Amino acid sequence: MARFGGRGGRGFLTEEEKKNKPEITGKLLKRIFAYLLPYWKQLTVVVATIIISSVLAVYPTLLTGLIIDDGLIGRDFKKLVTLIGISFAVLLASNLVNVLQHYINVWVAHHIIYDMRNNMFAHLQKMSNRFFTTNKQGDIITRMTSDIDGVRRVVATSLTNIIQNVTTLLVALVAMYQKNWFLATLAFVIVPLLTIPTKRAGKTRWTLALESQKYNDKINQILNETLSVSGQMLVKLFCKEQTEYDKYKDLNHEMVKLSIRENMAGRWFMAALNTFTSIGPMLIYLAGGAIIIIFADDSLTVGDITVMVTLLTRMYRPVNSLMNLQVDVIRSLALFSRIFEYFDIQPEIENAADAIIPSSLTPDLEFDNVVFAYEKDVPVLKGISFSVPAGRSVALVGPSGAGKSTIINLIPRLYDVLDGSVRIGGIDVRKLDLNYLRSIVGIVTQDTYLFNASIKENLLYAREDAAQEELEDACRKANIHDFIMSLPDKYDTLVGNRGLKLSGGEKQRLSIARTILKDPPILILDEATSSLDSISENLIQSAIEPLLAGRTSIVIAHRLSTILAADEILVIKDGMIQERGPHNELVTLGGIYTELYETQFRRAIEDHEERLQISSSL
Repeated sequence: MARFGGRGGRGFLTEEEKKNKPEITGKLLKRIFAYLLPYWKQLTVVVATIIISSVLAVYPTLLTGLIIDDGLIGRDFKKLVTLIGISFAVLLASNLVNVLQHYINVWVAHHIIYDMRNNMFAHLQKMSNRFFTTNKQGDIITRMTSDIDGVRRVVATSLTNIIQNVTTLLVALVAMYQKNWFLATLAFVIVPLLTIPTKRAGKTRWTLALESQKYNDKINQILNETLSVSGQMLVKLFCKEQTEYDKYKDLNHEMVKLSIRENMAGRWFMAALNTFTSIGPMLIYLAGGAIIIIFADDSLTVGDITVMVTLLTRMYRPVNSLMNLQVDVIRSLALFSRIFEYFDIQPEIENAADAIIPSSLTPDLEFDNVVFAYEKDVPVLKGISFSVPAGRSVALVGPSGAGKSTIINLIPRLYDVLDGSVRIGGIDVRKLDLNYLRSIVGIVTQDTYLFNASIKENLLYAREDAAQEELEDACRKANIHDFIMSLPDKYDTLVGNRGLKLSGGEKQRLSIARTILKDPPILILDEATSSLDSISENLIQSAIEPLLAGRTSIVIAHRLSTILAADEILVIKDGMIQERGPHNELVTLGGIYTELYETQFRRAIEDHEERLQISSSL
């Protein structure tokens, strides 16, 4: 499709586009024009320049008649030179006006998408975690990039083309009617009739191109799957080389047949185009000749007929373009509809109208009968109640999917409770200013995220005004400073996409350093160290201990040492607190915690004691 769809394909709607074409309403048009309205002055200039350029572009054609009649047939060389000079000057002026029109048009289009991108990015920043976990990342990026960029093409191309084509058509018709009403009417009738066959021929080739592209996509899928490292190994292990070859051969054969048909259809298309576009001038010459020769009408000259033929050929393109007007409008409105669809999604998490920014706040934390569900009628948390006094810590343990991560996500309002409340310092978090709330809560997640920037830039994300000494102090506390100083670029080292140049332990210690730099009174820690080696695990654990000291903290614990250090342990299962208390009490109950202890933590104790024995022997 890439070989043809880029041009001819624009003139036809796909079945999906026909099915999902947007409803044209006054509300939709009003929203679209709301983006155009701030630039109405520039758009007025664009329309004016289009009209001027279209009128000037016709003048050289009209002067051609005088050049033929007065200059060539009249044998007046001086007049011939003058008319050619005027024609050249008018043509130059038309092109200069066209350049001005294009510049203003492009300027307006880019400023409109500048506004739209800014609005969309600001809007997406307000979306809750649910939006980003529900929608595909690729779709979100597409709305931000290609969809909004499509608006630029609508404003810079489609909108101006409509105005330009209508203006060109009207100017050409007026000029033709001034010459001869009969020939002008003939041209007006035959142009649409002659463009219909070329449009049908183009649609045939476009349909073949789409079908050919489907086979090409299937071939690419086979190549991607079977020629990748893992794919080719799987093919070999299951002895499927011949099977995959036969599949590839059959698809390749079908695509070759379609490509031949498509190319031949293209030849027929060009033949039809050349034939039908030649019929119009022939009819004008025939009718003009009849008027001059048979009816002996002296008011019509050879130059006039030449002008009429030239104007007729100028009409083909605008008429053909205007016949595709419905397609352009539907695609343009579909773009806006997709964009507005995102704008219409109301942010789940918003600041209260009377949001509070306390001058001081005691960082104690309380969950009061909290109920939450990601999907209706599928509760994840079922009446969770507990409190964490200021400076104390609570460890959350339980099987995967029990609701532990959901609990910690409710504190900084990544989601909002459905019932009950989460309070900090006795104030419901929904009443606190969002920026203030998130500034007093620090989170170290198990899936550490780093931007594709330097170590220093990633650290400064916590506090932009932090001095180098503060960065180094935070990194020393997180046991990562010595490692950073061993790197060639030290704190200016680029970490790669998502920090891929660093190991899991290094990324997590960097995340801890970033949180230390933020210095929040409330700390949430998802302490995932199970996939790390023992050295990294010990370094992270020694970094976590001072981080927890003196802070109100909730820890999803994966290490027994962290659990033992907690003031209270909550055992979560099926969205409820099934057991609670200190380790010594819970381990003797013979319940969920005892089972977790026996299956997960006992081995950790043995490994820990073994490492201590090795260390003491050294």
